[in-house]
Amino acid sequence: MQYTIPHYYHKFQCIAGACKDTCCAGWSIMIDDKAKKRYWRQKGSFGERLKQSIDWKNSSFKQCGRRCVFLNREKLCDIYTEAGPDMLCKTCREYPRHTEEFQGVREISLSLSCEEAARIILGTKESVYFQTKEDEKEEIYPEFDSSLFHTLTEARKLIISFLQDRRYSCSHRMAMSLGFAHDIQSRIRGDRVFEINGLMERYQDESLHGIIEKKINNSKEHEENRFVKVKEWFTIFQEIEVLDADWSRYINTIKKLLFEKGITSYEENRIAFYNHLKENPEREEQWEIWCEQLLVYFVFTYFCGSVYDEQPYGKIKLAVVCTLLIQEMAQATFKMREGRLDFSEFVHLSHRFSKEMEHSDLNLNTMDRIFTTDKKFGLKSLLSVL
Repeated sequence: MQYTIPHYYHKFQCIAGACKDTCCAGWSIMIDDKAKKRYWRQKGSFGERLKQSIDWKNSSFKQCGRRCVFLNREKLCDIYTEAGPDMLCKTCREYPRHTEEFQGVREISLSLSCEEAARIILGTKESVYFQTKEDEKEEIYPEFDSSLFHTLTEARKLIISFLQDRRYSCSHRMAMSLGFAHDIQSRIRGDRVFEINGLMERYQDESLHGIIEKKINNSKEHEENRFVKVKEWFTIFQEIEVLDADWSRYINTIKKLLFEKGITSYEENRIAFYNHLKENPEREEQWEIWCEQLLVYFVFTYFCGSVYDEQPYGKIKLAVVCTLLIQEMAQATFKMREGRLDFSEFVHLSHRFSKEMEHSDLNLNTMDRIFTTDKKFGLKSLLSVL
């Protein structure tokens, strides 16, 4: 078995009571089969409480006011307190560590939805690199396409190299990744996976950067069209499951700040925001690094999952659109704070976005569907807003 982690992985330590949030509220905590058996066998009064507090049909803990019923007033877990860490289910034991499973491979990351993990991810100044170790465990997944998986892992390495090429703006890096993923998708759709290796060689040609820059410039929309497109993107939030009761109020406030006063106000705020960045080279560099770390986070977490659905282009769209939406939320926060945006605020809004999007398989599946079927997320349309 091969295990891969980002280099900052071991920096995480739960800050427990010092955390402003709780990982035990706002989402349905799923229980693995082994933990369910432990809970069912538990004796005594606590065993009875376990039996009454679990939704056995859906394999999740019941909630009270969107909080796990085992979360007490001190924001501590009663299962941990009463029965110790070995009694925790896999989700509670591992979070915010997230594992993607493939045949003979486990890719483990920290989840942006945890504010402390988000602080580590976004606070990493250097480009992320990945560490791998192996053990002697073996496994076979029936019908797993090992050849496609190998191709996808190699393609992901190249995409991450694009995203970490700091000679170019993040807009340029996103365009490069979108174009490459678009071309990969066409090979998969046409049953020509064998051509992807040649495609990777072509995308490493330095002359391609000039072509990409021309495509971005040729696709640029008039400000009014960009305003309309970004406003349309925020309708994604109307199609997803709401996890945090306060999320709808929060995102409506963001939308009002961005769009309520129309195109002129929107563009004035954008100009003010980017002028604010340009006033301080370190601030501008930091903004680009935040963008890079978000993109690499989403690509590492989700791209190779396309071995199961053959939709790598959709995974890159997810990375790009989620990053751009977070950037728009940051610009709204900048406006609300009257010309200020600091690291802690960017961490907080990124964490809130992630918690709402990534803590629900239904929401992830909805975004997959949108990015693979909705024409407003086509290549030309995406390039036009970069």
